[in-house]
Amino acid sequence: MPPTDQSQPGMTWLAFALLTVVSWGVYGVFLHTGQVNMQDPINGRYKAFLFVGVAYFLVAVIAPILMLALSGANWNYPMKGMVWSLIAGIVGAVGAFGVLLAFGAKGNPAVVMTIVFSGAPVVNAIVALIQHPPAGGWGTIRAPFWIGIILAVTGGALVTKFKPAPPAPKKPAAIAAVADAKGTP
Repeated sequence: MPPTDQSQPGMTWLAFALLTVVSWGVYGVFLHTGQVNMQDPINGRYKAFLFVGVAYFLVAVIAPILMLALSGANWNYPMKGMVWSLIAGIVGAVGAFGVLLAFGAKGNPAVVMTIVFSGAPVVNAIVALIQHPPAGGWGTIRAPFWIGIILAVTGGALVTKFKPAPPAPKKPAAIAAVADAKGTP
């Protein structure tokens, strides 16, 4: 079993972090594809989100139960840990639902996900600093941190503004055949 204790040496944590990058990186594209393939322009996004919930159950309920059972963990759950974990799950689900609502409001998936994934680290950094202020106070935060925040926001804006245009939709075969027969482009 891979190490889960931060005191263990190695770079296993990086492999797991990159797994998350890839998984969340394809999340919006796959979610939009699922929504479109529900073939229901009005409720397709909700149908897709329902299956996201099923997937969360499979991965986020069954897998931890299995890991806890295999590791011999105790089944003691302190209230504060349960509450914060539930809050984390709620904000994660609300965020995923927000992505679907953005798609439903005609947001381009590439733009929506760029905004999400460039904005979320900024929010994460600020909230983490509020919850766990630096030892010497906010004034001790070095300039590279703030430059990183600015670069994250700027990068997200640039990717959103200058994203490549999708290919033009193809004409249906029947229309293209008639147009070719008439000699029209």
